[in-house]
Amino acid sequence: MSEQLRTVMTFDQAYITFRDNIMPYLEYQDHIARCEAWNNWVDSLCKGREISDWQAMNWSHPDYL
Repeated sequence: MSEQLRTVMTFDQAYITFRDNIMPYLEYQDHIARCEAWNNWVDSLCKGREISDWQAMNWSHPDYL
């Protein structure tokens, strides 16, 4: 699918956006909730065609979760 997308977000770009815009709201959540939020974030990027299916299926959780 990536060949059908004009541009895709890199893992580092997604990480920084998630860290800066979503993690502050998860400050008091446990590890499981933060991982679920990351999964939902990656899924939304894929559905919004900002990343490819391959990226969504192969990105791991960032270390800070």
